[in-house]
Amino acid sequence: MDPVMRKPFSLHTARCRAAGCLLLVLPSLYAVAAVPPLPQVIAQIDQGAFATADAQIDEALHDSTLSEAARRDYAYQRERMRRMRLDFSLDAEGAKAQLRKQIPDLREDEFARWDAAGLIEHLDIDGQRRYFKRAPSNLFRVSAEARARRAPDAAVPKDGPYEHLHPHHQEIVAAARATGATSLVPRRVEVTQSLVVKPDAVPAGETIRAWIPYPRAIAGQQEDITWMASTPAGAQVAPEATLQRTAYLERKAVAGTPTEFQIRYAVTVYARHIEIDPARVQPTPEDPALKPYLAEQAPHIVFTPALRAFSTKVVGTETDPYRIVQKLFDAVDAIPWAGAREYATISNISDYALHAGHADCGQQTLLLIALLRLNGIPARWQSGMVYSDDAAGYNNLHDWGAVYLAPYGWVPMDVTTGRLDSPQQTLRDFYLGGLDAYRIAFNDDYGQPLVPAKQHFRSDTVDSQRGEAEWSGGNLYFDQWNYDFQSHVVPLGAKR
Repeated sequence: MDPVMRKPFSLHTARCRAAGCLLLVLPSLYAVAAVPPLPQVIAQIDQGAFATADAQIDEALHDSTLSEAARRDYAYQRERMRRMRLDFSLDAEGAKAQLRKQIPDLREDEFARWDAAGLIEHLDIDGQRRYFKRAPSNLFRVSAEARARRAPDAAVPKDGPYEHLHPHHQEIVAAARATGATSLVPRRVEVTQSLVVKPDAVPAGETIRAWIPYPRAIAGQQEDITWMASTPAGAQVAPEATLQRTAYLERKAVAGTPTEFQIRYAVTVYARHIEIDPARVQPTPEDPALKPYLAEQAPHIVFTPALRAFSTKVVGTETDPYRIVQKLFDAVDAIPWAGAREYATISNISDYALHAGHADCGQQTLLLIALLRLNGIPARWQSGMVYSDDAAGYNNLHDWGAVYLAPYGWVPMDVTTGRLDSPQQTLRDFYLGGLDAYRIAFNDDYGQPLVPAKQHFRSDTVDSQRGEAEWSGGNLYFDQWNYDFQSHVVPLGAKR
């Protein structure tokens, strides 16, 4: 029996729980007489009652007393439903057709059993079952039975080179032991990032505004950032202190032609390795600077009853801070990785990760942050892109975090890569206190404003890894443009 099948989940139940927590954290200013409260609308959407939610939104938007901020929040829920329909784009026959590409002799009873166990993610929208477009491929991530049924010649997803034990990890540990340093084996990398809006996504002559993620200097992690060029010229780079930093560009659309935006830069990235002695770890000090990293941060870091119950089950009576961190890290690491819905469609990501039976890197990280903060241990977010040496040719979006352990201070953690398969404790535990030198951070918190400010809804309200685009007529969503990230590792002393 699959481990996840011992814990069948209901997305309906999970979304009800998530919406319940939002009832506690969203402002009460929306509960105007005769206007359905926004948390109620969110709950209806999470349950798939789109028609009811749409009617409630319409009712709210026709109330002349509603503030502009509240009006925008209600309008976004209508946009969220549109995006959810794009994510849940498959009917049952479409989902089966996708599965038959890897299980040619798929049986109806198999599909029904996996569906009932919650292994094929779905949402009943106004009474019609719709499947997440990545649910068929995700099934092989969460079900050993499905993996065993896969055809021998079926394509298997490619993992990143540093998601498993690699000589690079040994290189880092050896350098740390030889030097005593915590920032090690730097890599100099030249990067080209682009965002290309599809032809005729906006009328010819209209100005398209684009934001492309750009790194900020972080001492000992990424330094010596060198701007090289942009297309078009004249990019506006956000200030160094911007927690979701970008380069901003504008360009007019031409009929029948893609609109391309591109930036090029170089950065030196350091691996990190902090050898943690459990006997030295102390309780979190009373430091005002740490308080934001101990607090709830709605809507995705909320201490719900379900989160508290899960924490109690995992932590038990443990009081040692480092043991608590280890227990929570392992519990979240045990959640199978799977391709994610767009974050902007999920009302509470940490709650979703807790109940969905699978989670991607950002979802796992937000869940771990929420659990750590609940237990009085400061934790924070980081995200960007992972890359590789040119020969491997790998890059991908990735999220990770950091945890505060006195007396060491902030130490990195990557719960998605998790424990490495090694009998050596230092290598096995590498990503609880260490990072490889093949990742560029764009973001040091989630859901932070862009500079200059975006005028319309963001495509990703949580992360900033692919970019954003809009025009005077509204936001340009992910189905209207493509992004690309190319890296080239160069000699450390290389300068342009």
